[in-house]
Amino acid sequence: MKNLFTKKSNIILGSLMALVTFLVPSEDCSAFPVYAQQAYANPREATGRIVCANCHLAQKPVAIEAPTSVLPDSVFEAVVKIPYADGLKQVQGNGTKGGLNVGSIVVLPEGFKLAPKDRLSAEIKAKTKGVYIQPYSDQKPNILVVGPIAGEKNREITFPIQSPSPEQDKGIYYIKYPIYVGANRGRGQINPNGEKTNNTVYTSTTAGKVQEVSKDEKGVYTVSLKTENDVVNQKIPAGLEVSVKKGDLVKADQALTYDPNVGGFGQSETEIVLQNPNRVIGLMVFFFSVVISQTFFVLKKKQLRKF
Repeated sequence: MKNLFTKKSNIILGSLMALVTFLVPSEDCSAFPVYAQQAYANPREATGRIVCANCHLAQKPVAIEAPTSVLPDSVFEAVVKIPYADGLKQVQGNGTKGGLNVGSIVVLPEGFKLAPKDRLSAEIKAKTKGVYIQPYSDQKPNILVVGPIAGEKNREITFPIQSPSPEQDKGIYYIKYPIYVGANRGRGQINPNGEKTNNTVYTSTTAGKVQEVSKDEKGVYTVSLKTENDVVNQKIPAGLEVSVKKGDLVKADQALTYDPNVGGFGQSETEIVLQNPNRVIGLMVFFFSVVISQTFFVLKKKQLRKF
């Protein structure tokens, strides 16, 4: 019954995602992880590049903080930091200016996964309140995604993670593992269908002389270029600022607009050790024995001095 409910829930969720994909304009949701989830079975390529960089072309820094070692079957935090300057505004899909959205993806080692809610402490619950983190897919529960969410209050995103136990999973070992992270701030420059968003530079499709620059009631520009044989009209989406004027000579692929993008995507990585509890106990016993032996040695030395 539980499996049947899970399958039905996945079908319903998939249908809703597909409905959102077709009904919501692609320029407004170009940062949704659903596009990567639908197009890539694994978001991390063999080269190490995370596929989010296909749409978010600008490079920006990102950092991750995680414990250096964890015990098996324990819950810990991995904090992704997405820095950017205060007051930045980005071009929205409708051409208006608005705050930056952020999103993140964390590629964990096999066996690591999103911690269940009943394992979270009150502190972790408070840090993750209002932030919906989900597994990348049923086949990749070790990859977690979140976003887009408002960047103003989420420049640090806490991922609650549960470590595996080698005693329960024979494919897990007490060794050092890598963790990969990617994060974006702001909208992308390329839509999943390959078309540009209005958050990038538009260039001339041909060489010519600017005959006219007009703007309609929706804020869409039309740049008319007089070529040797014809007049080419090129549309510029709302929200962009045209950088050419009437009478300018332009070359093919020359920028017709200023770059509106203030965001970008970044990648980073760290390492974590799945620590064997017996090693910790053995190390504590060793240190304790050293302290005891040294103490007895000092006492014995003092006794010899008395004689």
